[in-house]
Amino acid sequence: MLGPVAAGLAGTVLPAFGVFPAAGLTTPSLAPFRDLADWPGVVAAARLSVTTGFLSTLAALGIVTLFLAGWSGTRAFRVLERLLSPLLSVPHAATAFGLAFLIAPSGWLARLLSPWATGWDRPPDVALTQDPWGLALAAGLTVKEMPFLLLMALAALGQVDAGRRMRVAAALGHGRTTGWLKAVFPAVYAQIRLPVYVVLAYAMSVVDVALILGPSTPPTLSVQIVRLMSDPDLAMRLTAAAAALLQLALVAAALAVWRAGEFAVAALGRRWIVSGRRNAAADAGLRPLALIAAGGSALVVLLGLLTLAIWSVAGFWSFPDPLPSGVSGRAWSRFAATGGATMADTALIAAVATAIALALVIGCLEAEHRRRRALSPRGLWLIYLPLLVPQTAFLPGLQTLLLTLGLKSGLGPVILAHVVFVLPYVFLSLGDPWRAWEPRFATVAAALGTAPGGVLWRVRLPMLLRPILTAAAVGMAVSVGQYLPTLIVGGGRVETLTTEAVALASGGDRRAIGVYGLAQTGAVILPFALALLLPAWLFRNRRGLA
Repeated sequence: MLGPVAAGLAGTVLPAFGVFPAAGLTTPSLAPFRDLADWPGVVAAARLSVTTGFLSTLAALGIVTLFLAGWSGTRAFRVLERLLSPLLSVPHAATAFGLAFLIAPSGWLARLLSPWATGWDRPPDVALTQDPWGLALAAGLTVKEMPFLLLMALAALGQVDAGRRMRVAAALGHGRTTGWLKAVFPAVYAQIRLPVYVVLAYAMSVVDVALILGPSTPPTLSVQIVRLMSDPDLAMRLTAAAAALLQLALVAAALAVWRAGEFAVAALGRRWIVSGRRNAAADAGLRPLALIAAGGSALVVLLGLLTLAIWSVAGFWSFPDPLPSGVSGRAWSRFAATGGATMADTALIAAVATAIALALVIGCLEAEHRRRRALSPRGLWLIYLPLLVPQTAFLPGLQTLLLTLGLKSGLGPVILAHVVFVLPYVFLSLGDPWRAWEPRFATVAAALGTAPGGVLWRVRLPMLLRPILTAAAVGMAVSVGQYLPTLIVGGGRVETLTTEAVALASGGDRRAIGVYGLAQTGAVILPFALALLLPAWLFRNRRGLA
């Protein structure tokens, strides 16, 4: 994991300081930074990246925390947990398109409310998407990152003995919400700190969602980096490298500010706990607010997907009609005629990248088991490294390195690039179930004369088939949603469902976008369905494994 990131950063640092042998430049220079400073939108782009990153991360973490505090263990929590968890698999681009089709001036919400509630007989001239403040971008990132943080927090709850902590808080007279915030949240946050950092770094440097929901004059810094890189003038690669280092510095500074904020919040939290105040009024007010926020976020994603489905088969649909006047399958017919190769490449890249990542992760976890030594915190940071470093900061350098090694653009380099991002999620998905496996099964097998390799292949892997398939489904979902690695490392010559969907964003063909958005979603839902159904069928006569 360190190799690709380090090589990519080296391939970005050198051009940023004027060294780019491919363009005949071998003398160090600060000209790329001067050219970047001369771009009129650099300050606004940097500010937009920082504000949307902090706003979306704070909102996602806040909603998840309050939802867990107020509703964990209740029936409403179980319902929303089942609803939010599958939404983790919905690709970022599909979520962004669904939100855009939902809240745009001519979107479905405006159509449903017009003209009887709004008085509009034509779309209003209001920037509800691609607004200059990036609020739509922050909202899209919030609803998409909430399921991820919820999943991480649920995994952490099993390690902090939340039930006993809550009983102590209740015995001291604290309500459900304030008691959870005082007794459970500090321990949970210590477990999910790294995932929160990943969300912040991703939100500040995301490209595909920013292209769909973010402003364009100026765009976010990550979008501008991609545009500079695609310029036919090789000298623009130097400016793009300088902008990439600026992006890296902004993310590092944001993480440092967040870390300092953790100390400040911890100090205030200790004072709040020591004061002994029960805050009954706040406790009563926060619970319904958390439920509305969490339920509303899930509803927005589901309505967005429904909007994509309607547009994919819509005939003529004039504003403010709530539904199209006719149904047409022409968009799906065009996709069937031209999208087969794209879907096949998407599936091939995802399957191979996930298989490589799964083999590496199982090898790492099995080595842990045989050596009886768990992964150190430094090792965990190493696995998270590609998720903490902005993609725009090291992917251009990684592309240069691959070209130097003779690996030109194609499926092979793209698959290798996807492995870098798929492996961390596969490790996170499979690590806890693997370590929770009962080791006495291995003892019994060894007593019957089975070698360690036989224990792995004949006992452990079959018993862990469900979590392995779930981790594989997570890996394929991550691969399907990768936009920037496919675009940069593939040199624009490798087409996947995500790259094609984002490319359609500039054309405004809502029917084609609806088709590709649904195809993306279907491509990630199918592996999850197989992960549920296949073990149930294979182990239909073995209740303990089914």
